[in-house]
Amino acid sequence: MEITGPIIIAIICGVAFAIFVIYAIVKSQRRKLAAGAEEMIGKIAVAKTILNPKGTVLAEGELWTAIAEGSKIEPDEEVTITKVEGLKLWVTREPKRKEEK
Repeated sequence: MEITGPIIIAIICGVAFAIFVIYAIVKSQRRKLAAGAEEMIGKIAVAKTILNPKGTVLAEGELWTAIAEGSKIEPDEEVTITKVEGLKLWVTREPKRKEEK
């Protein structure tokens, strides 16, 4: 049996495809988790009600029950999520940012 050009090309393509699939699988397994409560920590939310200390915030497009750590927070203020426990978020006031000119 003689190995011809088309057979060699087919083998090379098959091996290259197998290497690509293995690389894609390994890369996807190393990717960081992008969902869940842990992912929300450090994100910005917006107060929808007065948080004194309990109220409601809008985070990731959803309304959440939140508990303010520290002082009272007014509606429409930005807060940072510091802790997630069940369906409650612990938040702190977002420091005022200087406006860029």
